[in-house]
Amino acid sequence: MNISRNASGPRGPRGSRARRTAVAVCAAVALPVSLGVLAPQASAAPAASDPFGPACASLPQSGAGSAASMASKPVATAAAENPELSTLTAALERAGLIDTLNNAKNLTVFAPTNAAFEKIPKADLDALLANKAELTKVLTYHVVGEKISKSQLANGTFTTMEGSTLSTSGSGSAFKVNDAANIVCGDVTTSNATVNLIDTVLMPK
Repeated sequence: MNISRNASGPRGPRGSRARRTAVAVCAAVALPVSLGVLAPQASAAPAASDPFGPACASLPQSGAGSAASMASKPVATAAAENPELSTLTAALERAGLIDTLNNAKNLTVFAPTNAAFEKIPKADLDALLANKAELTKVLTYHVVGEKISKSQLANGTFTTMEGSTLSTSGSGSAFKVNDAANIVCGDVTTSNATVNLIDTVLMPK
C-alpha cells in the first residue's frame, strides 16, 4: 500500500506541470496566429482623395449635388445635380452625350462651370449650342478615357475622347489645364468618373 501511494504521488505533480507547459506552448503559438489573422482587418484600405480647390466650398454639404450624392451616380447624372454645372448639362443634352458618358467606364471629365461658359460671348455660345457637330467636338475634348489622379495632374498629357490631347500642370491644390483653365474643384468622384471643375471652356486645337 505504501509502495502504491509513493508511486502515484510523484506522478500527480509531474502530470500537472506537463499539462500547464502544454497549455502555455499552445497559447504562445495561438497568439501570433491570432494576431496574423487580425492584422489585415486592422489595416484599413487607403481612403479616396478628398475634393480640393476653392470652389469645392460651394458644393451642397448634403443631398443632391453634394460630393456624397455625386459619388453614387454616373457622371452626367451627377453633373445634372450640381448647381455649378447646369449649362454643361444642357450642352450635353443638346449634343446627345448623356447616355454616352453615363455608360462609359473610368473617365476623367474636366467640367466647365456655369461661370466658364459665361466667359464666351453670348452670340458665340448660342452658335456653338446650335451646332451639334461642333458642340460634340468641344464637349468630348473635355473627357479623357482614364481616371486621372491628383498626382498625375502635376505634369500630364492626356488623349481626349475628341481625339486630340490636353495637358495639365501645377502642384499642391493649384492646377491648370492647357495653361488656360484653372481646376477650381478637383477630384470629385462619381460612380464612373473623376470630375475636375474648371473655370474656362477648353477649345480643341
